[in-house]
Amino acid sequence: MTQMRLVVVGASGRMGRVLVRAISEAPDLVLAGAVDQPGSEFLGRDAGELAGLPPLGVTLSDDPLTLFAAADGVIDFTIPAASVAYAAFAAQARIVHVIGTTGFSAEEEARIAAAARHAALVRSGNMSLGVNLLAALVRRVARTLDEGFDIEIVEMHHNRKIDAPSGTALLLGEAAAQGRGVTLEENGVFTRHGTTGPRRSGDIGFATLRGGTVVGEHNVIFAGAGERIELAHKAEDRGVFARGALAAARWARGRKPGLYSMTDVLGLTDF
Repeated sequence: MTQMRLVVVGASGRMGRVLVRAISEAPDLVLAGAVDQPGSEFLGRDAGELAGLPPLGVTLSDDPLTLFAAADGVIDFTIPAASVAYAAFAAQARIVHVIGTTGFSAEEEARIAAAARHAALVRSGNMSLGVNLLAALVRRVARTLDEGFDIEIVEMHHNRKIDAPSGTALLLGEAAAQGRGVTLEENGVFTRHGTTGPRRSGDIGFATLRGGTVVGEHNVIFAGAGERIELAHKAEDRGVFARGALAAARWARGRKPGLYSMTDVLGLTDF
C-alpha cells in the first residue's frame, strides 16, 4: 500500500509539532499538509523547521479544504470549534479524520456525528494506547465489583490546560459507568465543597489537579471495605498521544464512514 498522506491541523502548537515529527519518522506515512489558523504568525513557515527538523517542504497554510482534497487523512488536536469545522471539511473530502480534541458541547458532538456519516472519524478523549487499555480495564473491573467499591478518578495536568475534568478523566468515568450499567450524567460527581454529607453509593467522583508541566496523570480508585484497587496511567511525553493517533489513522484508512473510538482501533469492544 502507498504511503498514507496526512495533514496536521494546529501544526504550530505543541501537539502539532510532535505530530509532524512522528509522521516524518514513519516510513509508511508522509506529511501532505500543515494547517494553522488564519492570521497566525507561523503561516508560510516550514512545518519541519517549526518541529525542530530539517525543512520538509511543507509550509503552514490557512486553507484546509484544498489540502484535505489531496490527502488521505487529517490529525486534529485543536479546539472544539476548529475540530467541528475540520470534521465538515473531512466529510466533504471523504478522508479519515482523527480527533484528539476534548471539551465538546452537546451541539458540537452532534455536528461531529453528522460529519461521520460521510467519513471515517476516530475520536477519543485520549489517543494514548495505554490509556485506552486502561479504560477497558476500568470497564471490566467496574462490571466485576459491586457498589460496595466506591469509584474515584483523580487526574493532574499542566497549568495551561483549559478544560476540567480532562477528556481522559471523562473517558475513564464513562468506562466505569458502562461497567456499572449506569450513566455518568446521573452518577458523576464533579464538585465537593462545604458540608456534603456522606458519599452516595454508586457515585463516580472526580478530582482535578493542575500545576507545572505535567503531561497527564490519571488514577482510578476502587475503594472497598478494608481494601483498595488502583489503576493508573502516567504520560511522560506527548509522543504517546501522537503514536496512538497515527495508529488510529492507519486503522481507519479504507474503513466505511462512521464514528469510531480507540476501543475499535484496539479491538477491545468485547473486553
